Amino acid sequence: MYEYEIQQLRAAELIRQAENERMAREIVRGRRAARREAARREAEGEVHTGRPRRHRFPRTA
Repeated sequence: MYEYEIQQLRAAELIRQAENERMAREIVRGRRAARREAARREAEGEVHTGRPRRHRFPRTA
């Protein structure tokens, strides 16, 4: 009987641990999605031509 109770406690602890890990992954996933969304919204307002504004080296005479 005692061994059965220990097994039940261990199973309940494993279930709690798995739920905590699931919640942590979900939080990380949500934060990552929020960062991507913020970066996407920020990038929509900017126009990038893909070339630098100034020449890298000055022109020679």
